[in-house]
Amino acid sequence: MEVILLSGGSGQRLWPLSNDSRSKQFLKVLEGPGSNTESMAQRVWRQLGEVGLQEQAVIATSKKQVDILKNQLGSQVPIVVEPERRDTFPAIALTAAYLSSIKKVNPDEVVAVLPIDSYVDNDFYESVKDLEDALRSSGGSIALMGVRPDIPSSRFGYIIPKNKQKSHIQVSHFVEKPSEVYAEQLIQEEALWNCGVFAFHLGFILSILEEMGFPLNYAELLAQYDRLPKISFDFQVVERTEDIVALPYEGMWKDLGVWNTLTEHMSEPFKGSDVLCPDSQNTHIINELDIPVAVLGISNAVIVAGPDGILVSDKEVSSDLKKYILQFNKRPMYEERRWGWYKILDHTVYEGDGEVITRRMAIRADRYLSYQKHDHRNENWTILTGEGSVILNDQLFDVKAGSIIEIPAGTKHAIKAVTDMELIEIQQGPVLSEEDVYRISLDWDDILPLHSSVTL
Repeated sequence: MEVILLSGGSGQRLWPLSNDSRSKQFLKVLEGPGSNTESMAQRVWRQLGEVGLQEQAVIATSKKQVDILKNQLGSQVPIVVEPERRDTFPAIALTAAYLSSIKKVNPDEVVAVLPIDSYVDNDFYESVKDLEDALRSSGGSIALMGVRPDIPSSRFGYIIPKNKQKSHIQVSHFVEKPSEVYAEQLIQEEALWNCGVFAFHLGFILSILEEMGFPLNYAELLAQYDRLPKISFDFQVVERTEDIVALPYEGMWKDLGVWNTLTEHMSEPFKGSDVLCPDSQNTHIINELDIPVAVLGISNAVIVAGPDGILVSDKEVSSDLKKYILQFNKRPMYEERRWGWYKILDHTVYEGDGEVITRRMAIRADRYLSYQKHDHRNENWTILTGEGSVILNDQLFDVKAGSIIEIPAGTKHAIKAVTDMELIEIQQGPVLSEEDVYRISLDWDDILPLHSSVTL
């Protein structure tokens, strides 16, 4: 069995910690092995290793999440990158082409598709393996995992059974997020929650691509990615397929997509420095800022202070957050990258004089920023801690705490940390955007000059 892990999300329901690049699956607030905290992505990847599915897994994601995936799961994690976000059908189709033409997987092989943000026990992934037997024994085109509901929830879609077989059920149809009253009726009919886990033979999705007139070769499909319909796999494939079977799952499965449910599984009620919370019951606080947070006598609440904003919410209404934050359409103030992380300390627009961004950056030992240049902005780096090397227009310099590096517009530059390094970067220009980044090389060994270095 091959496994496709879907990693997407826009980061709205867990604002202000989640954003367009740091979606909910990357928040390190869950209790992990030992005394460590881990993210949902790290937890799922670890669990796949524990049940023997990690070696066959590949992650489908967008360009914005590649760095944070490699940062959290390791630089060798296999990733298929969407050129642009176009929903789950194009992502799965592109990954299927990758499995077929790059990995040379047989069309008869079974492929399981899983979200990267499930909160389950290991036996859930052991049950995923049973999808292969269900698919082969039933002769169906798609096999789903369905969770046995414990409450009538309006937050999930439901799988409606047609009849039961010995090892699976045949699916009649689907109901998407019904009212709680209707959900209670569906549960009486032995409906299952749709947890977004399904399996198919690789050849099944390849035949659909072929019928739609798309190439099966990975490189060719990648070049035509913008022509694929922007639609979910459920709407494009599942709801148009008749011979679908499902496996009921009786164990623990939780969707930690809102603050109310996520805080139930945090490793501790308070996370971050300088947090004070007397006379409060069932209140969780996360502080990512460098200032103290004091909460007095407020119970059943979630308080989150991060670079993107501050949230104070009663837990029961925290699920309504998404519809209120659309007005906060600003650039992410915190991001994790393959080399470390950065936090924007200040972003000011001066009328007639352009923009200034000040950000604090951490570069991990032996990591580096790409060799690049900017046509329209100047930069200044002040090294706070650590040691490393800087390349400016093909000249190599050693830097350490106290070093100041001026980078005028048009200057080719890169930096590598020898030890863990922190620095302050000031960007100044008429307009500051990612479009003004021209990357020359991503490999330090390719850009490293062959002459001796000078200390700045």
